[in-house]
Amino acid sequence: MDTVVVGVDGGGTRTRCVVVDGDGRVLGRAEAGGANPNSSPDPVGALAQAVSGAVAQAAEVEPGVAKRVAAGVFGLAGAGGAGHADALARATAAWHAAGLTGAPEVVGDLVVNFAAGTPEPEGLVLVAGTGAIAGRIADGAVVRRCDGYGWLVGDRGSGTWLGRMAVTAALDALDGRGPATALTRTVSAALLGDPVPADQEAGTAEAHALAQRLVRAVYGSPPAALARLSPVVDAAARAGDPAARMIVTEAADHLAESVHALVPRQGEALVLAGGILTSPTLLAELVTAAFAEPRSSGATATAGPGELGAAMLALRHTGLSPTALARIHADLL
Repeated sequence: MDTVVVGVDGGGTRTRCVVVDGDGRVLGRAEAGGANPNSSPDPVGALAQAVSGAVAQAAEVEPGVAKRVAAGVFGLAGAGGAGHADALARATAAWHAAGLTGAPEVVGDLVVNFAAGTPEPEGLVLVAGTGAIAGRIADGAVVRRCDGYGWLVGDRGSGTWLGRMAVTAALDALDGRGPATALTRTVSAALLGDPVPADQEAGTAEAHALAQRLVRAVYGSPPAALARLSPVVDAAARAGDPAARMIVTEAADHLAESVHALVPRQGEALVLAGGILTSPTLLAELVTAAFAEPRSSGATATAGPGELGAAMLALRHTGLSPTALARIHADLL
């Protein structure tokens, strides 16, 4: 089919783009750095790189594909409400930089993640990746949300939150405010790249020096970089470290609270999305178990790639029948 669409998922850590034709074939893919303006140094550049790369790859399969692009949807964090105009400007700049005409549609990342998990028009979605947010989706729009307030005042249960709590636990252990934890060694190794002795006596000059190095490393990087520590927390928790286990358990509680705040309805689907909840992490296990018990909402599904959800939303604008859209959704996701 001649119709071609572009789907983009611009997250805090990575931006991914896909080019799909009207038969559901993936013609091109590409990725770049984070596209969140609150945590990424060059969000427009990241979007442009991802879109240009995916279109270029698609052109190798289908020459002249750029002229056939009928629609595009960008799923961007912070694209709702007051942030929509800025998000649209960023997306449009990237769109034109890739040599595409017209303008894409911009929706929040919640919408594309929901579309990547279910063909249903309405339901709930919980995202935990670099950030964390939950929302109710109806007909391609967010009608209610919980959290998603950013690393400084929200995003509880996210990768950034996990990383921040892990560093805090390590610092507490080093200055004596908290118990000894394996996180002191593993967080230090991850942030500093140096082997760290397993035992650091709290309050010593050596412990103070290590704490200062950790602080400098944290403040010397973008806040989103803390999310890279989430696998460190996961590994320590699985190994039985009490501090790490407490952090992961608290994160699961925060995420579950965000869903419950949306007041789930009988029979609703719940889509779990974001790198932490779609990977085999302990946190994903805890959250899935929390919603496996009898509850008011329906089946729980795991989202596929957000860029494919964005492509599905774009395909809805091309005139394809509901039957065709359901088939493509099943094939892609």
